[in-house]
Amino acid sequence: MIDYLAGVLLIIGAFFTLVAAVGVVRLPDLYTRMHAASKTGTVGSGVMLLAIAFHSGEFDVVTRAIAGIVFFLLTAPLAAHLLARAAYCTGVRPWPGTAPDELAGHYEQSPAQPRLTSASE
Repeated sequence: MIDYLAGVLLIIGAFFTLVAAVGVVRLPDLYTRMHAASKTGTVGSGVMLLAIAFHSGEFDVVTRAIAGIVFFLLTAPLAAHLLARAAYCTGVRPWPGTAPDELAGHYEQSPAQPRLTSASE
């Protein structure tokens, strides 16, 4: 029974990873591609690690899998956020078909150091 559960979890994780790969290839701009890769890639990797933990059943493997899941959940969204912010500060604009650019006018565009300006300025 555990083998079937692990197999189903591996298939689900592979599906999420496939969706992330398709999103990276098909989506129109950097920000939506990073969103697809970070969110669905994190879920896919976490579910696959969970499948490995179920299949193994050994304490060492389970603790390492849980540590890996926590690591993915903490680092992937944070890294995507920082990369997106760096891209925005260096001038990469969002695709016009996405939501309105709410950061427009809040960053001074200077070549040396982009700075966040206050909303009242």
